[in-house]
Amino acid sequence: MSEFDCCCDALRGNVVTPCSYDYTAARQEWNRAIQKYPMAIIYCSTNEEISKAICWATCNNIDIRIRSGGHNYEGYSTGNDVLVIDVSEMKQLELDEETNTLFVQSGVANSQLYEYVGGLGYPFPGGSCPTVGVAGYALGGGWGYSTRYMGLGCDSLKELEIINYQGQILTANENTNADLFWACRGGGGGNFGVVSAMKFEMPAKVETVTLFEVEFQEASRETMIQFLDIWQTWLAGLDDRITLSANLYNAADVGMGIYGRGLFYGSIGEIEAILQPFAAIESAVVHFEELSFLEAMEKIESTYPDYERFQSTGRFVQRKYDADELKNIVDLIRRRAEGSIYAAINLYALGGKVKSVGQTDTAFYYRNAAYIMGIQSVWWDNRYLPENRIWLYGKFRYLRDITTGSYINFPYRYLAAYETAYYGENVARLRQVKKQYDPMNVFCFPQSIRR
Repeated sequence: MSEFDCCCDALRGNVVTPCSYDYTAARQEWNRAIQKYPMAIIYCSTNEEISKAICWATCNNIDIRIRSGGHNYEGYSTGNDVLVIDVSEMKQLELDEETNTLFVQSGVANSQLYEYVGGLGYPFPGGSCPTVGVAGYALGGGWGYSTRYMGLGCDSLKELEIINYQGQILTANENTNADLFWACRGGGGGNFGVVSAMKFEMPAKVETVTLFEVEFQEASRETMIQFLDIWQTWLAGLDDRITLSANLYNAADVGMGIYGRGLFYGSIGEIEAILQPFAAIESAVVHFEELSFLEAMEKIESTYPDYERFQSTGRFVQRKYDADELKNIVDLIRRRAEGSIYAAINLYALGGKVKSVGQTDTAFYYRNAAYIMGIQSVWWDNRYLPENRIWLYGKFRYLRDITTGSYINFPYRYLAAYETAYYGENVARLRQVKKQYDPMNVFCFPQSIRR
């Protein structure tokens, strides 16, 4: 038996190594452009197992990565020759209707949470992809189709349980370890310890929501420019009950187009009038459906593939663009990279309840932004990974120059001064929290918060 085998015997939980039959599947991230080879993956189902894993890694000088849903865009939840602490088996959910709080273990994914709370008549400000872990989503702020009405995912977070660099279990809320609690609301996952459980304040029950879609097939350059121009003006006075996203895309199979989708906490009659500026654009196809919250989220989730190969990022928009800038934005995707099957400019509406929280009240700084704008390329064959990354970097440089700040849940490895880009003026305080709660820098990864 090797020394590595002996050490692994000291770990508690299901340990997968390169010799395990399921290692190839276990090491995969949702973004299959990421191909990393950890020395071991430990699936933890208790706090004790997490604590043992942290202590074992530090004693053996092994870098740690923390994984729940495995959806980090840049694969920062894995790495070469690291120990991956995977919490995806920790899936307990418990709703306390007396205190109006939801207990969520960190292995719970969006689909499981929606099925649980939706079945009881509740909505929740979670994400849209079914397999994204709720913990990572919320720790990075958390944008979803209820964001403008209910706030970011971190805004309803009331308490969390986190295991620190010494393997100790800490509780963090507004009264206990308050600085740590502040940092975990928008400071990103993996920086301060392994979050094992969270408590969220629940919104009120709802009977139905309206799921809506706006689509333009074979959209011309002029239609895309017109859509963007309406978008940036229309958002300014938008009803808080609406949250939507839109993709201006260039797809290998169908060409150029626009697809927008969102949720409205109101009736079809109301949303029809609100969407009229988009419906009035030539060739617009608009669809509305009144559903339960759970039914709406299941329809949204059904559109996501099991995995993708992609490069993407997201920037915060805090001003309106002139005609030339709108043309330049649209032209970014008129030619795809070699091997790309899909390129897009992605828009995610902010404002509403997001803006009602101060920029320094949580670690999520860019609350005054009107929306997030990102650029994306998707490919099937990883032979084309270099070409697609080079293509995206060239386009990103233009977006960087007309935007302010980057969204931590849409990380980008080529960011200069990444801490300021992700956290704005909150960087100094985040570094202080890092120094206090992880003085040995045990939870260190590319683009982690520095001490």
